[in-house]
Amino acid sequence: MDPIALVFYAVICGLLSLFAPSLGGMVPRLALGAVVGIVAAALLPTLKALIGG
Repeated sequence: MDPIALVFYAVICGLLSLFAPSLGGMVPRLALGAVVGIVAAALLPTLKALIGG
């Protein structure tokens, strides 16, 4: 994994973990985590292109 992807996903997961306990049970947290992961994976190529990575 390249450093840009590693840092990007670390930031996304860190921010998600700040809000996870307040989201309810396991199913809502799992669903939100999946959605955030999909969005993050979709945005990463665009962000890498913007920063010249």
